[in-house]
Amino acid sequence: MGNLIINADDWGRDRENTERIHDCLVKGTVSSVSAMVFMDDSERAGDLACQENVDAGLHLNFTTPFSAKKVPARLHEHHQRVMRYLGRNRLAQVIYHPGLANSFKYVVASQLDEFQRIYRAAPRRLDGHHHMHLSANVMLGKLLPPGTIARRNFSFRAGEKGLLNRLYRNVLDNRLKRRHRLVDYFYSLAPLEPRDRLDRIVELTRQFVVEVETHPVKEVEYQFLMGDDVTRWTRGSQIAKGYIVPNFANDVKK
Repeated sequence: MGNLIINADDWGRDRENTERIHDCLVKGTVSSVSAMVFMDDSERAGDLACQENVDAGLHLNFTTPFSAKKVPARLHEHHQRVMRYLGRNRLAQVIYHPGLANSFKYVVASQLDEFQRIYRAAPRRLDGHHHMHLSANVMLGKLLPPGTIARRNFSFRAGEKGLLNRLYRNVLDNRLKRRHRLVDYFYSLAPLEPRDRLDRIVELTRQFVVEVETHPVKEVEYQFLMGDDVTRWTRGSQIAKGYIVPNFANDVKK
C-alpha cells in the first residue's frame, strides 16, 4: 500500500520557520518535521513538539552556523571546520576528508545528544540540512545510527539527470539501504509548476511510500499548503499523519 508523507524541514531553525510549519501541521497538510538543534528556536520548538506529539526527526546541520545562545566552544570549533570544508566547492561533499573524520563524528554525536535532550527520545529518523547527511564523511564514517529511517536522494525519471549523476545517487541509496530504512521515492514540493509533475508524484502514492520535502517559510509553498490547491492535488490520497514507513528492520544490517 502507498503512502504520502509531506515533511517540513527546518523546524526550530527560527521562530518564523517553526510557526509556519506549525500552521501547516494544524491544517493537516504536513505529516512530520525535521528538527534542527543548537538553533535560535530549537528549545521552544522541541517543547511544542512534545506537547502536541509532533513526529520529529533530526535535521543534521553541517552548513549553517548554530544560532542558539549557548553552543559549547568545542562543538563550535568542530562545526566551523566542517562548514569551511563543505563550503569550499560542490565536490567537497563527495570526497572523504580523513583529517576531518573526528570533527564530523563529534558534530553528529553532539546533535544526536541534543535532540535526545530536547525531544526526550533518540531520533528514529534522520536527514540533513542541504542533504549533507549524504556527504562522504558521514556515509563512509557510518555516523548515522543503524536501523533508523534515513532520507534518500531525490528521485528522478530517466533523462532528468545525467548518467553519472544517477549512478552516484544509486550507489549512495544502495549503501543507505544496508543500514537504514528508506521510503520508495523522495521529491521536493517545489517547483509547483508544471502541475503534471505534482500529479505524477501523487499517482505514485497509490502503490509506493513517497516523501515530499517542503519549506513552508517560502511563501509560495506556505500558500499552497494552507490553501485549497493541496486538496485538489492529492485528489483523495490521504496525507499521512506522521512519518509512516514499513518496517524493513529485518533487512537492515546493524
